[in-house]
Amino acid sequence: MRIRIVGAGVMGRGIAQWAATAGHTVELADIRTEAVGAAVDFVRGMLDRAAAKGRITEGEAADTLARIVPLDSPWAPGDDVELVIEAAREDLDTKAEVFGKLAEALPASTVFATNTSSLSVTAIAATLDDPSRLAGLHFFNPVPLMKIVEVVPGAATRPEIPELLTGLVAGTGHRAVVVADTPGFLVNHAGRGLVTEALALLEETVADVPGIDRIARDVLGLKMGPFELMDLTGLDVTTAVIDTIWHGFRHSDRLRPSFLTPNRVTAGLHGRKAGRGWYAYGPEDPAPAAVPEAPVTGDAKRPVRVAGTGPGTEALRSALAASGAVLDDAEVPADDALVLVATWGMTVAEAVAGLGLPPARTLGVDPLSLATRRRVLAATPATDPEVAADARAVLAAAGGEAEPYAVTVVRDAAGSVAQRLLASIVSVAASIAERGLAAPADIDLAVTTGLGYPHGPLAWGDTIGAPRLLALQQALHRTTGDPRYRPTRWLTERAQLGMSLTDPGNSPFPQAG
Repeated sequence: MRIRIVGAGVMGRGIAQWAATAGHTVELADIRTEAVGAAVDFVRGMLDRAAAKGRITEGEAADTLARIVPLDSPWAPGDDVELVIEAAREDLDTKAEVFGKLAEALPASTVFATNTSSLSVTAIAATLDDPSRLAGLHFFNPVPLMKIVEVVPGAATRPEIPELLTGLVAGTGHRAVVVADTPGFLVNHAGRGLVTEALALLEETVADVPGIDRIARDVLGLKMGPFELMDLTGLDVTTAVIDTIWHGFRHSDRLRPSFLTPNRVTAGLHGRKAGRGWYAYGPEDPAPAAVPEAPVTGDAKRPVRVAGTGPGTEALRSALAASGAVLDDAEVPADDALVLVATWGMTVAEAVAGLGLPPARTLGVDPLSLATRRRVLAATPATDPEVAADARAVLAAAGGEAEPYAVTVVRDAAGSVAQRLLASIVSVAASIAERGLAAPADIDLAVTTGLGYPHGPLAWGDTIGAPRLLALQQALHRTTGDPRYRPTRWLTERAQLGMSLTDPGNSPFPQAG
């Protein structure tokens, strides 16, 4: 296939390398001719490094580079150009001008694709005399390594074009997911579940920034905590995406932005590129994952009583016994015993009131953390600080010669940190599936490939189980009264019917997109 790429910036040169590596002839053009030369030089350097490391041969590198044809003008005639991929500036007027001139220069049979990440594909196509020839083809940076591409049909796109683009992507070794033309498409939309909930937790002072990131990494298994991720992406970029998607979905509570971000963006606290964001990035500053934690100072031998009968209670008892904790199982508990409750969607305060537990000596433990090397302890405003220190020591103890557990202390809140982050990740994905914006399998594929999560969000929900996850979300909704936590129909039905969250089910209706 002969492909013309218009835009020789970071994305354009990555797409050029991707297509040429797959054997396609690539015409590379930009309104700035010097950008084309710089892009070719960049690709040459990347190919030379790959050859030096033995990933490709020198002959393969030379052949790939030879398939990239620099153009003096994006509007050059090209009767044999089958596909144009536009990677110009994210501005509707700019893209409209680019495609308008291309429509004059190229045959009507040439398919147009836009790499927009935030603009409506339908709105871009509507500027053309023939809007049916255009679709979205959204790559992620760096293109050769991020092996996921979103294929986005506009409202008027001819039905054969998504199939053509999906086949093109699959033929290069990348994976294509077909998604509806909605704000954020799929990957950016699904990614809002993590960052918006992390910001909500910070708003409520449930934990500090390093604490939330540690729990996200160590309990949920994410490669980066949400605040690390915002610093890497740039808070200015993240905030714009959050706001765009929220406005696009008509102020959905599930996607609600935080009041914390606008002032930070205005102050220039954008993250790594600014030298300071949620973390500092000076030469003497520790990396986010290396921020030191407070030492454990309490008494690990203080008697512990496990209260309650809810989910995670037996797992908590077993974990404490394996660590050598002194369990108080007497019919009448000792007056100085600390009390631990496994909280699932509920608060410690609710357990204290419901079970008649001593407020100063009762703390909560997140059951999700018990299978990891970091345990999460929740303290209430009534918790005695000495008791909290002892509880942290008890949870840190591993028994024998084993390495102690890390313990993060958080403020008592329904669902604690990990539960709320996971519930939000799954809820946003379930909402995408419920609306028919993408197939469940594509949602999970896009998120694991595009965002690097350890599981696709719907499959992740299945590891918890739909009924248990529904109980968590119902508890969050009941306890907080916030419609943000209202369970989706997708989750509710599947929990009631005994179905997997990844099961698309049977429906007489087409997808909304």
